[in-house]
Amino acid sequence: MPKTEAKMSRAEAGRLGGEKTSKSRGKEFYQEIGKKGGSSTAKKHSSEFYQEIGRRGGSTTSRTHSKTFYQQIGKKGGITTSQNQDKNFYQKIGAKGGSAGRQKGD
Repeated sequence: MPKTEAKMSRAEAGRLGGEKTSKSRGKEFYQEIGKKGGSSTAKKHSSEFYQEIGRRGGSTTSRTHSKTFYQQIGKKGGITTSQNQDKNFYQKIGAKGGSAGRQKGD
């Protein structure tokens, strides 16, 4: 009796094709198509589009992560910023924040 091979699912075929493309094209290929996609999306949508998807993502993240998560990412961001910025940077953002508070009547 001849041996019959099981059909490959679409998901499996897609995964295998993606792996092959990744090996043959490399990181730069994906960076380039990502840039093209981002530019195309920016031309088609307004700032309100990005605000809405930002709100949705933020809402989902806030439901799925704890206060500790936000503390950890805030600390990481603060450390990275302090390594990449000088005293002048903090003076500028401090002045900007102070100015905004005065405008609101604080």
